[in-house]
Amino acid sequence: MSGLEIRELECFLVLAEELHFGRAGERLYISQSRVSQLLAALEQRIGARLVERTSRRVRLTTLGERFLSELRPSYNELAATVQRARAAARGVDGTFRLGFQGTADARLMRAIAAFQERHPASVTDVVEIPFADPFGAVRDGDVDAAIVLLPVAEPDLVLGPVFASDPQTLAVSVRHAFAGRASLGAAELAGTSLIAARPPAPAYWREAQAPRTAPSTAPAAEVRTLQEGLTMVAADRGAMLLCRPTAEYHHRDDVVFVPVDGLPDSVLGMVWRRDGETARVREFARTVAATAATAIAA
Repeated sequence: MSGLEIRELECFLVLAEELHFGRAGERLYISQSRVSQLLAALEQRIGARLVERTSRRVRLTTLGERFLSELRPSYNELAATVQRARAAARGVDGTFRLGFQGTADARLMRAIAAFQERHPASVTDVVEIPFADPFGAVRDGDVDAAIVLLPVAEPDLVLGPVFASDPQTLAVSVRHAFAGRASLGAAELAGTSLIAARPPAPAYWREAQAPRTAPSTAPAAEVRTLQEGLTMVAADRGAMLLCRPTAEYHHRDDVVFVPVDGLPDSVLGMVWRRDGETARVREFARTVAATAATAIAA
């Protein structure tokens, strides 16, 4: 470890992605010759070639491939450690990035407003999360925490306070046989083709959003976003279960939302990475819990 230079490692990681000295330099804001210098210094430190360069292409050596596979997770963990230390040093003040699924309704906005009132030096950025990827933004570090549909059974994520629990409705086309009904029982969904999320949403999560009460008469369509799902519904390609607030928010003339009795409520909860808990995350979780408790009491 004597004399180890982080800049050399960063240069190697970027070059391994780009396989082009010029593009690597552009990403690192250094010259192409400086990329070559940093790589040469790292190779000298290791004692072997990591990269082969010809007039036509750049590629990693066998040792370079192995070094990359071992270096990347260690470097990512080091970067995460620095980020956690910075967040802890800054405390609650600063930017809090919050993801949400479905609808940023009045309850979520009340929690954000309460958080901002308690911490006026903080800023909350709200980011919509794709229906079919409830946990990706949290894992990738694009958001600090997210309000997502339950269940959550991910070992690397923490489930914090439950944010909302609402009855289910069935979104159907105005041409669907259920369109004129005032309500439905859960058993009546048997044989109905329910639109579901496609991967990368986990299988257990997809099943919870589109439960199979009985074999359907047609294969269910799979969608990435809520808007894709509603468009499929409007085209009469299937029906889609949505919580009541989301149904009310997404009112449209070609879709009818019919209440469904006998299904578990749709539940939202706050999640964050187990290794990404900061003072901001904990404080926002406390605010969400307090806001939810106030709503229940009211």
